[in-house]
Formats: sequence, C-alpha cells, structure tokens
Amino acid sequence: MTAAALATSESLIRWRYLPWALLAIAVMIAAIVAGSFWLLDFIHVLSSLLWTGVDLFMGFVLGPILRRVDLSVRREIVRRLTPRTLFLMPTVSIVSGTSGWFLAEKLGYTALDWPAYGWVAAALTLVTLMAIQGLGFLTPVNVYVCLELQKPDPDMTKIGFWMRRYFYAVALQGLMQVAIIVVMTRFRTGV
Repeated sequence: MTAAALATSESLIRWRYLPWALLAIAVMIAAIVAGSFWLLDFIHVLSSLLWTGVDLFMGFVLGPILRRVDLSVRREIVRRLTPRTLFLMPTVSIVSGTSGWFLAEKLGYTALDWPAYGWVAAALTLVTLMAIQGLGFLTPVNVYVCLELQKPDPDMTKIGFWMRRYFYAVALQGLMQVAIIVVMTRFRTGV
C-alpha cells in the first residue's frame, strides 16, 4: 500500500531526466562547434530515429491500445509514460532539427538553386510543423490528460474531447514523419 501511495504522489515532472536532455543538447553543440561531420551526422540520425520511432509507435501502436483498455490500465500507463516523454520528445525534436540544419549547411544543401532547394524547404517546413505541433499541442494535451487521469474521479467527457483531437494530430504527425523520411531519402540519393 505504501509503494502505491508513493508511486501516485510522484511529481509529473521528473527532474532527473533534465541532465540527460541537457547532455544530449551539449553533445550536439560540441559536434557543431568542433566541426565533426561524422559526429553531427550520427547525432542527427540517432535523434531523428528516436523522434520518428517514438512518434510512430505511440501514434499507431500504443494510442489505439490505450483507447480500448480499462480506465485503471490507461491511467497507470499514462501516469508512467507522460513524465518520461516530457524531456525526451522536446530534446529529440530540437536536436534532430538543429543538427539537420547544420548538416544541410555543411553539405551545401542550403545553397542549392530551385527546384532542388525545394527539398530543403520541405524538410525545414516539416520539421518546424512537427516541432510546433509536438510542443504546442501534443505535449500540453498529454500533460492535461495525465493530470485529469490522476484525479480520483476523472472527467471522461473532457478526456474524450481532447483525445479525439489528439488522435487526429498524432495521425498528422505520423504522416509528416513518413514525409520527412521521403525527403531524407531524397537527400541521401542526391537532390
């Protein structure tokens, strides 16, 4: 009983994840300052894989499962998942986009003429839209639903309202993730 009481009283923001987020950003900055193409490329690929993988998994695997499980199960999963993603998702989106921009500059993509520059513009647009949607809508809705589910008697009407919109936003995020993979594949094979 005491372990359960401790688990439910734990803060939504887990500050112990902050140093890891800051370390990831510091390593990216070090790679940019040092001019290490290999390290910057590695950081970009790794952070992009994490961002895309987590987005697609949560949107198309975990999301549909959560909609169909009992409230107690949903509450427990969201209560444990949301605090872990509060630092992870902003960090991988920032590191992925920033390292991608510096790679594009290093590879000369930012100096391309139209229509080849259209691929750069597409990548920049997609990353910006995904970051805005993730930080401006998906994360706040996750926090709101998590806080609502922690109440003894959560308002399921409000949760349902937000989760319907969340579902469509996650689907859009997933489509943009697939689109960015198409753009990155184009970069890899030559613009």
